[in-house]
Amino acid sequence: MTASISAWIWSERFWLPENVSWADLEHPPAGAEYPRLQHMLSHAFPLAAGVLLLRLLFERLVAKPCAHILQIQTGVPRRAQPNAVLERLYQANTCPDTRQLEGLSKQLDWEERKIQRWFRIRRNQDRPGTQKKFCESMWRFTFYLVIFIYAICHLWVSPWTWDTRQCWYNYPFQPLSPGQYNHYVAELAFYWSLMVSQFTDIKRKDFMIMLVHHLATIFLITFSYANNMLRAGTLVMCVHDASDIFLEAAKLANYAKYQKLCDSLFVVFSIIFFLTRLIIFPFWIVNSVLFESWQIIGPYQAWWLLNGLLLVLQTLHIIWFYLIACIAVKAIFKGKVSKDDRSDVESSTDEDISSNGNKNSCQKSKVRDSSHTSVLNGETYDH
Repeated sequence: MTASISAWIWSERFWLPENVSWADLEHPPAGAEYPRLQHMLSHAFPLAAGVLLLRLLFERLVAKPCAHILQIQTGVPRRAQPNAVLERLYQANTCPDTRQLEGLSKQLDWEERKIQRWFRIRRNQDRPGTQKKFCESMWRFTFYLVIFIYAICHLWVSPWTWDTRQCWYNYPFQPLSPGQYNHYVAELAFYWSLMVSQFTDIKRKDFMIMLVHHLATIFLITFSYANNMLRAGTLVMCVHDASDIFLEAAKLANYAKYQKLCDSLFVVFSIIFFLTRLIIFPFWIVNSVLFESWQIIGPYQAWWLLNGLLLVLQTLHIIWFYLIACIAVKAIFKGKVSKDDRSDVESSTDEDISSNGNKNSCQKSKVRDSSHTSVLNGETYDH
């Protein structure tokens, strides 16, 4: 039973081009080595645990001192008045509707506005301080910067970087280089660590979106390694890391309250995002994976899946760039990047309702939130 399932999963007909078998890849030339998925996973999982430990040390020994130098304080939010009735409802619903507000007003003999204010203060209690968000972004900024520099160093001297047709010559009999292996293991370990830390990091409204994003990234990295598409895979990862550096840098400037620097970095991020993900990625990398590989090795089942995923990713790039461009235009002409509504502390002016206003502040907040895009305090536009 187990053998039949394994044979189905690792079907040569699916994974490999025509007339190529797994047996052919078991005997590389002397001094060379082909990618072996089990070998990479045996290193990636322990390394992911090491990355988590390294992150804890980095945030404590590097990021926090930097936050203190920039005078970014932890911040102690105002605490809501203890109330068992409201607390019980809050645990089930952090944003009560009009009917619930009316019932609470009668039950507690409180004005609805006072109850709304209590829920606002209580929500702010659960929101993280700026220092914690700064530390998280500084860790991601450092990783993206280091891995991008490493990728550039080994891709710059790789011939397939300048002639993408070489990604497919003699495929899949392409030996694994140390630079490719280190790049893949580092990226996979990092995203496995994000999968774990996401449950302890700042909780944001796009939690499920990012969970799916991390799973998809892990799948693509693992899939391309198992299929020995490392040459194209390292190019894809390098192109995506380039813009993420500037996004995290913009967040750091935002948390440090350097608004002009934040706006400038976000505009640079928008330009880099456009160049890497709407120009280089589709016309250089996807063109090679889709058309050049068709001419040189021909299509097979895994080839169709990989290209389908890359085209879906490119569609997301177009959607994301439209949203990013809207914010960048505001930064240029209005001088301030839109804030992220997923984890920011609510202001009293957002929630206080006048006697002639809307009775449900949460509905008003949702309408306001939908009018702009969340970027600077989150991960929505990561890989």
